[in-house]
Amino acid sequence: MSLCPKCVEEKKWKEMRIPALIFEKDNKIMLRKECPKHGFYTDAYWEDADYYFYQMQFADQGIELETLQVDKPLSEITCPNDCGLCAQHKSHTALANLVVTNRCDLSCWYCFFYQKTNEPVYEPTLDQIREMLRVLRSEKPVACNAIQLTGGEPTIRSDIVEIIKMCREEGFEHVQLNTNGIRLAHNLELVKNVINAGANVFYMSFDGVTPRTNPKNFWEVPKVIENVRKAGNAGIVLVPTVIGGLNTDELGDIIRYASANIDVVRGVNFQPVSLVGMMPTAERTKQRITIPKTIKLIEEQTNGEIGLEDFYCVPCVGPVTDLVEAIRGRPQYRLSAHFACGAATYVFVDGKRFVPITRFVDVEGLFNYLRELSNEIKSKKLGKFSKVVTASKLLYKLNSFIDKEKMPKNLNLSKMLANALISGSYDGLKEFHYNSLFIGLMHFMDPYDYDVDRVERCCIHYVMPEKKIVPFCAFNVIPELYRDYVQRRYSVPARDWEKRTGKKLAADKYRRNISKEEQEKIIAHYKEAIEKFK
Repeated sequence: MSLCPKCVEEKKWKEMRIPALIFEKDNKIMLRKECPKHGFYTDAYWEDADYYFYQMQFADQGIELETLQVDKPLSEITCPNDCGLCAQHKSHTALANLVVTNRCDLSCWYCFFYQKTNEPVYEPTLDQIREMLRVLRSEKPVACNAIQLTGGEPTIRSDIVEIIKMCREEGFEHVQLNTNGIRLAHNLELVKNVINAGANVFYMSFDGVTPRTNPKNFWEVPKVIENVRKAGNAGIVLVPTVIGGLNTDELGDIIRYASANIDVVRGVNFQPVSLVGMMPTAERTKQRITIPKTIKLIEEQTNGEIGLEDFYCVPCVGPVTDLVEAIRGRPQYRLSAHFACGAATYVFVDGKRFVPITRFVDVEGLFNYLRELSNEIKSKKLGKFSKVVTASKLLYKLNSFIDKEKMPKNLNLSKMLANALISGSYDGLKEFHYNSLFIGLMHFMDPYDYDVDRVERCCIHYVMPEKKIVPFCAFNVIPELYRDYVQRRYSVPARDWEKRTGKKLAADKYRRNISKEEQEKIIAHYKEAIEKFK
């Protein structure tokens, strides 16, 4: 099932769900659907059929949720019309988005959520935020452990440090701040306070390495990296929105720039653009880019050092979850998103070379072994001592999947992997993350390429003030049902907000003031960083 884009625009909620056919043509996976009223739509789903069918083998069955928020029999649930989490949903919340404001100091045209001029202000109270956090932590059988504070621009709130502390108080181990970095670039003390409050990661927009492709924060990003480096104890993930014909020629250089700052930058998470609103077919075809095409551009622009064969879909790590569940005897974090939602790899920097983990680790062999080992533990119902023996067996066996001749020097990968696998905790993954660069792709849907099967497996969710948890691609793709509804219900008129706070919304907007000399230094900084890997 899919959605009719025109019905979504016209708010025809009962009619918007329509049958869709996913098929192969010219080694591409396409999606075709027909609305009885508005006719046919055809769009690219995955631009490499072989890669699609290869990744399909890693599909995860998901889990059965215990804390349901939709009081309807399964037969009466219509997805994506009836969110919160329901009996039809197959994934717990792996990462929760909590919108702390719709105010922003920028006005980017492709943003999902920001307060436009004279529109109402959405800003949940601290009490509402705590309630939402508790809803996430009470999720069963697996409580949400990772939160992203998003907006708008979260740092625009004067109490953002208090909110981060609150996340830690409620038990979240991973606290991620989604930011454009503008205020972080100009305020080292804010960076320190945010980190000391408990933020692990700054999830920062970064659309390119030139002023043309990245007018948003090209000039400020180097200072953000410098400030996070000075503050210590946190990392940055760069988040480029990939738009066909706009910044697709800079993907390799984005990775190079991240690698030049690998002591601070933990990863790059490319997000192929979600085409919201009605759009002519020709324009949509020009801007549409899917995960395989993005990876192929990365391969071209890194001279084959990072290629299609290095990327695996999100649910491929299911055997890791299976093993930790077998050892611990209870449900664990399971990344059971649809296999077409995202892909990722880890890259190590060896001099000027990029060395993906797949070049010296037999990833599939390792996953198959972990699956066998977890089945062995479950079938034998091993006691505590036997599980320790099994863990020792794993440590010994890990080395057989690693080609040490091809592995970068000074890298003890078997020890890192063992710590991560056996502990099954956030801390166990730290050493691995700190020694590698994560490269991911997450393609959020739009009304044209919508696949209901994908949204039923979504593991990135929004939590709402009314204590509902909604999948990302329901919340943002059908805004009138979820995102905009939330804003209307819980917002205050702009004038009332200004009167209550004594602030002017216009004062939020960033006015860049950089001398020509400073501009030349920043441009030279990017070029120097990128040239290190050429």
